[in-house]
Amino acid sequence: MKNSIAHRIADFLKDFPPFNFLNADELLNISEESEVLYIDKGNILFNEGENVHAFFYIVHKGAIQLQKFQNERYETLDTCDEGDIFGLRPLFAEENYIMNAIAEEESIIYGIPIKQFKPLTESNKKVGNFLIQSFATNTRNPYAREDKGKLFFGNQVIEPISNSPLFELQPAPIIKKIVTTSPETSIKSAAQLMSKRKVGSILVTKNDVPVGILTDEDFRNSIATGAYSIDTPVEKIMSYPVICYPKNVTIAQAQITMMKHNINHICITEDGTPNTRVIGILSEHDIMVSQGNSPSVLMKAIQRSHSTKELKKIRNKINLLLGGYIQNNIPLTHISKLIFELNDATIKRVISRCVIKLQQEPPVKFAWLSMGSQGRKEQLLQTDQDNAIIFADPPEGKLEATRDYFLQLATKVNKRLMIVGYEYCPADMMAKNPRWCLSLSEWKEQVAKWIKEPGPDEILLSNIFFDYDITFGDSLLSNNLSDYILGLIDDYPKFLSVMGSNALRNPSPLGFFRQFLVEQDGEKKDFFDIKKRGLQPLTESARLLILSYKIKNISNTAERFDRLAQLEPKNKELFEGCSYASKALLKFRTKQGLQNRDSGRFIDLSKLNKEDKMKLKRAFKYIKAVQDLLKMRFETATVL
Repeated sequence: MKNSIAHRIADFLKDFPPFNFLNADELLNISEESEVLYIDKGNILFNEGENVHAFFYIVHKGAIQLQKFQNERYETLDTCDEGDIFGLRPLFAEENYIMNAIAEEESIIYGIPIKQFKPLTESNKKVGNFLIQSFATNTRNPYAREDKGKLFFGNQVIEPISNSPLFELQPAPIIKKIVTTSPETSIKSAAQLMSKRKVGSILVTKNDVPVGILTDEDFRNSIATGAYSIDTPVEKIMSYPVICYPKNVTIAQAQITMMKHNINHICITEDGTPNTRVIGILSEHDIMVSQGNSPSVLMKAIQRSHSTKELKKIRNKINLLLGGYIQNNIPLTHISKLIFELNDATIKRVISRCVIKLQQEPPVKFAWLSMGSQGRKEQLLQTDQDNAIIFADPPEGKLEATRDYFLQLATKVNKRLMIVGYEYCPADMMAKNPRWCLSLSEWKEQVAKWIKEPGPDEILLSNIFFDYDITFGDSLLSNNLSDYILGLIDDYPKFLSVMGSNALRNPSPLGFFRQFLVEQDGEKKDFFDIKKRGLQPLTESARLLILSYKIKNISNTAERFDRLAQLEPKNKELFEGCSYASKALLKFRTKQGLQNRDSGRFIDLSKLNKEDKMKLKRAFKYIKAVQDLLKMRFETATVL
């Protein structure tokens, strides 16, 4: 008779390591001997100091906390959820457990029999290596210090992207006339040779095999600083090892490699390794000249553009650049900064051209504020625009005339940004709206109302407004307003409590048995809203906490959490986890948006594999943790 429970266990295990390394018969045999455990919230599976069990465990549904008694209290070292294995000590050591395993919520756990499974660890190298590594590190926390960056991009090998539709695939422009020298050559002689041949780098070779490279930067760092004399052999200051590629390297591969290794040159050898003869060299400058879509070239194109149509074409190239970075797992911190600068330059160019088109200088100083995701330096995809204008208090009787000028300017700017690809804000939170085009005194009056009389609408508006970055104009105006805001918050602490309640509107995005909470009705029914349920709670938590410390000029969510980790050492792990979760979720949304050619906000969970779902769930557990902190700190009894 068919064992239906065993088949259900096997069907679950096959998608998770190390069980995915087993064949169907091995998996079924193990499943037939496995146990199914139902554990209520708060119940303990095993205690610190308890004799080891005859099983190790994997979470089917729910969550298990691993706790250890230290610093005079039990501290949670890790939380295991769907697909996570734990309790491996019986496999490798006949010693008592060194931590507690307690159910964070109602859970279903599979117990995997040690006696039947252990032979597989010896016969199957992949299974054994995986379990040894898991046991040795004793953690699956993707945000732990030693594992930082592994949630979405990790330490995985970068694959060639010759099949990518997001980059042009032409061969990179290789320079075959190379200037070389030997390792024993003096720095002085090498510099003279570079000057004579008018090159910015020189390859250091031994028997025609590359052993290093010398660039202008090496001279600055080693000679100009006085660290070495000019008679020193070049091998003392050269950069090594040399990154090598075969002659068919594409522009896309070269760009990604240079960025990944923070280098400006790639050596071309016969077989693409440092062990064969040099046949050419490739520089970042050569790529820029030939391709025209590197960040530097795009920035220059933006600054020299003379029409909105040109900027729209450039924006399309920025999207190609973004797609390549995402596909090749470039760290999000780097991506965000680069795309922000290109977006910022685009907005600056639009504003400066519109000022010229008005044929009248601004009547007073002003500042153009980018708000929302652009203000937080998180606008990777082309979402809608949120912006505002602060202008200096005009002479008496000139307020409306001055406002009229800036409303004309804003109307032109908003329209052109829409043409470039930044849609109008559905809520009309744009500078062309008179409510978002105010003098400094008017803004202070408006902000004071939000803070002194905080209701749902006031909190919504202030949330948008507090994430601003000055894009164009006089920064003294925005700084003046920031100082005023922080002073008001100090005088009206209730405002932070109301903000806290607002930040709890969207609780942890996982429901019973850690299932995703999806939209219940409307056009996006059964879709998962990653903005509302994932990114927004982290954004609002970071904003509230950083405001409570009266810190200005940090608007990026991850950077806010990083700063909080410095301010609160006892919560360092939590805030570092939130920082990486915010970047991971933003990267996931961007990836989805590029794949589906939309904002990436609503995700069809049926199209995600289990690995992606697990990664999302790991990020989400930090939402619950930081919201629990808000509840205690700001006494948020009710949610608006």
